[in-house]
Amino acid sequence: MDKRKVIHAYRRGFISIQECAQILGIDSQQILGIMSETGWDDATRVAQQHSAKGSFSAG
Repeated sequence: MDKRKVIHAYRRGFISIQECAQILGIDSQQILGIMSETGWDDATRVAQQHSAKGSFSAG
């Protein structure tokens, strides 16, 4: 499986960080370190906050 697809699935919330790490064959602490080094965790958090704000409309 393409590692980018696994990470994308995690970022979209389809799999947990533990499942992502298991598929990639690394420790979940390692993947958290990788994501913080590359800024993926920040981008995910911002994207989730943005989508959550826009997901409900008052109309």
